[in-house]
Amino acid sequence: MRHHLRIVSIVSVTALAVFAAGAILGLRETPPVVRTAGAAPAAAPADRQAQAIARAQDRLRELPRDHQTWAALGVAYVERARITADPSLYPRAEGALERSLAVRDNPDALVGLGALANARHDFAAARIYATRALRTNAYDANAFGVLADALTQLGDRAGATAAIQKMLDLRPGLAAYARASYDLELRGSLDRASSLMEQALAAAADPADIAFCRGQLADLAFSRGDLAGASAHLDAGLAAEPHYQPLLRGRARVLAARGLLAPALADAAKVAARTPTPDTLLEYAQLLRLAGQDPSRQLDLADAAHRVFQANGGRDDLTGAQLALARGDQATAVRLARAEFARRPFPDVADALAQALHQSGQDKAALGYARRAVAAAPSSAAYTWHLAQISLTLGDRSSALVQLRRTRSLNPHFSPADGPTAARALAALEAHR
Repeated sequence: MRHHLRIVSIVSVTALAVFAAGAILGLRETPPVVRTAGAAPAAAPADRQAQAIARAQDRLRELPRDHQTWAALGVAYVERARITADPSLYPRAEGALERSLAVRDNPDALVGLGALANARHDFAAARIYATRALRTNAYDANAFGVLADALTQLGDRAGATAAIQKMLDLRPGLAAYARASYDLELRGSLDRASSLMEQALAAAADPADIAFCRGQLADLAFSRGDLAGASAHLDAGLAAEPHYQPLLRGRARVLAARGLLAPALADAAKVAARTPTPDTLLEYAQLLRLAGQDPSRQLDLADAAHRVFQANGGRDDLTGAQLALARGDQATAVRLARAEFARRPFPDVADALAQALHQSGQDKAALGYARRAVAAAPSSAAYTWHLAQISLTLGDRSSALVQLRRTRSLNPHFSPADGPTAARALAALEAHR
């Protein structure tokens, strides 16, 4: 298996990218849940994390100098913050991890601080912590995962490649599979990305891991425009883990793509209420606007969630730029997107900066960033559509036609609002050829 994964990663890609900004998937492998006939259902992920925190706290009352348990507590706080969308747990995580280091310099605490830094989007700090951890233990797969995520966001793709390959060599499990699969997706190798996640799914035993794999497979199916395949994975994932919010997000997206706006809004509302992050609230606001409803309250809540993230040590001008665009403040969007791109030249940021410049009438400046986003993530129909928009505004109908055809080929359902607009633009261009 390990040899096969090396072949996949080297032959298929030249650089492995981050799995997800701020994600700490695989920092601690989830133990499988053993079920017996008549057994009660397993606790939800947030409940299991709360139990882990309580056990660590009990042990530390008895053994206050147990540096390993302090490190485990800090990691548990970071993971619970991710599950519950509560960044106010970040200072507690930092305190526990720093306490662990104060008792003894150890790689577990350094890896935890790196994961916390990634969660806060302080990728430069995450790189430093992961590098320190690897000086102590050069075979720490978790440290390589944290390092890979940080390096990708910082634009060091060669370094990220090496780090994820180390993960695959040391521990070819779900965390490494997911990162490799995501990179294949970015490179446009969606079939190979799906194949890798199918391998991960076959090895998954814990309901949360099954739900995660199904969610990734649903995203990959959606990226190909396969709404039926995406729905099948989402339904199977929710059957395994009904509490897994990303599956509801995915279902809302598929429903909206099918024109079923009412149930899509219902799912988006549930997700925004249960995990009120800026991105879930922005997605809900977009659907409300599409339905002709006022999204102002959701935008206000997204702004409040963003401020809470920043107040707890987070750095995220990308979300600030997206909020500004949603409110029509193009100047602020350009300023914030430029600041974020200077820190991390990731495709999402390049695309956001291109959109901010386009909407502010600076299409010549926008063109380079849009091209950069498409080159870095060629399977994104949203990116090709944005490049087509800019090309059309600049009067380059030939380039726009190429990108519009590419958008249709990649995924005509990429957006319930922009998908139909892209289709109409393509039809108009083809009619005048």
